[in-house]
Amino acid sequence: MAIAPLDLTQRLRDRVAVITGGASGIGLATARRFAAEGAKVVIGDVDPTTGESAAAEVGGLFVQVDVADEAQVNALFDTAVETYGSLDIAFNNAGISPADDDSIETTELPAWDRVQEVNLKSVYLCSRAALRHMVPQGSGSIINTASFVAILGSATSQISYTASKGGVLAMTRELGVQFARQGIRVNALCPGPVNTPLLKELFAKDPERAQRRLIHVPVGRFAEPDELAAAVAFLASDDASFITASSFVVDGGITSAYVTPL
Repeated sequence: MAIAPLDLTQRLRDRVAVITGGASGIGLATARRFAAEGAKVVIGDVDPTTGESAAAEVGGLFVQVDVADEAQVNALFDTAVETYGSLDIAFNNAGISPADDDSIETTELPAWDRVQEVNLKSVYLCSRAALRHMVPQGSGSIINTASFVAILGSATSQISYTASKGGVLAMTRELGVQFARQGIRVNALCPGPVNTPLLKELFAKDPERAQRRLIHVPVGRFAEPDELAAAVAFLASDDASFITASSFVVDGGITSAYVTPL
């Protein structure tokens, strides 16, 4: 008996996915990838213009959300379930890296607090909102965006960003272990430097700053958003059915490097 070939373009068929920060960068690339694999996509973003555009592109739904606001986060996930009937995937991806988050010597408390609100508190709120729907149905995949800087120290510090991403890793591990026997997988994506609009804008202003980072990447380049989206789609799918509480590193080898190749 011939075995039918596996159709990876339908790996996420009919699954409902919420993506925060889904209007640009890794979030938008993942929205496109999820839609291509058959998922129904709900874009949560603070920007209504780019958010509506992203949702229209993937045939999904846009919900404006401040990810640091509990009521708005709850409304995002509730709206996804009310519209599509379930919640199968939560990609908690929204984050910021503002210029006033720098060395611990120069970063003031308001900057610290804002980054923690958007990068760490939001993952707590989004995970909690997602679990309210996933626990009763006994299934789900949560992917939280952390960073390679949660694993590897950097002398070019963004102190609150780094601390927030370390918190994301710790929270992800705990949730992954806690909900493993309830059919819910929770993993952290740890990207290396990615060619997002945010990074391009930063490095266009300061090429030396870009080169100081690029020299440490064994692959010799920054990642493309599509490469991260492929990793998220894998973690969201049944192909990753035995992967939970993990720090899934997609970094071009940077966290394993001592001396990079010439």
